Amino acid sequence: MDFDFSHAAGVSLASWSLAALLALAFFAGLVDSVIGGGGLIQVPALLVFLPGAPVATIFGTNKIVSLAGTSVALAKISRAVDIPWKTVLPAALIAAVFAFIGARAVTMIDPKLLKPIILLLLIGVAIYTFMRKDFGSLHQPKFTQSHEQLVAILVGVVLGFYEGFFGPGTGSFLIFAFVGLMGFHFLTASASAKVVNITTNIAATAWFAWSGNILYKLAIPMALCNIAGAWVGAHLAVNRGSGFLRVFFLCVITALMCRFGWDIYTSR
Repeated sequence: MDFDFSHAAGVSLASWSLAALLALAFFAGLVDSVIGGGGLIQVPALLVFLPGAPVATIFGTNKIVSLAGTSVALAKISRAVDIPWKTVLPAALIAAVFAFIGARAVTMIDPKLLKPIILLLLIGVAIYTFMRKDFGSLHQPKFTQSHEQLVAILVGVVLGFYEGFFGPGTGSFLIFAFVGLMGFHFLTASASAKVVNITTNIAATAWFAWSGNILYKLAIPMALCNIAGAWVGAHLAVNRGSGFLRVFFLCVITALMCRFGWDIYTSR
C-alpha cells in the first residue's frame, strides 16, 4: 500500500518505507535530545525515501519534526539544570533571525559548497574534545555577563544562519560553542543549545511553511515519534550526566564526519 503525501509528483511512500521513517524519527529524537545531531539521521532518511521531493521540502519537513522533539527534550532537561537565560535568550533571538535568512538562502546557494569546510571543523572539534579529558565536566564560565552575552550573540549569528541554510550538526556545534567558548558543562550546554535550536527551528519552519515546503501528513506522525525518542533521550541525559554526554558527543561528531566525508567523496 502506498501513501500519497502531496500533490507533488513522486512524493509517496510504501507502508514499509513509512514505518522505517517513523522508526528513524524516534532514533533521531533520542540522539538529538542527548547531544544534538538528529538531522544526521533524519535528513538522509527523508532524502532516501522521498527521492522525488524537492530539497527545500525535505528540509521543511525535517524542521517541523525536529521542533517538536527538541521542545519536549528542553521541557524535561530544564527541570534538572539552571539555564543561563540572560546569555541564552539574546543568542536564541538573533539566531532565529539568521535562521530565517538562511532558510531563504537555501534556494539560492548550493549547500554542497559548505561540506568540505564543515568536515574540517568537525575534525577540529573531535580532536579538541578527545584531547581535553575534562572538557564539559565542570561548569566554569569564562566571561563576565556582558562579554558572555556578546559571544553568545555571535554564536547565534553564525549557527543560526547555518541551521536555516543547511542544518545537520547544528545542535552539536552549539553545544561545543557553549562548552568550549563559554565554559559551560555538557548538561547546561545541552539545555542552552536546545533553547537556541527551538527558536531557529521556529524561524526556519515559518519560511518553509509559508513557501509550501512541508509535507504535513508525513511530518505529524514523524513528529510524534521524534517526541517519544526525545523524551527517552532527555531522561538518559539527565540521569547519566556530563561524562555520558561527552562520550555521546564524540560518537555523534564522528558519525557527522563520516557522513560529510562520504557526501564529499560520492559527489565527485
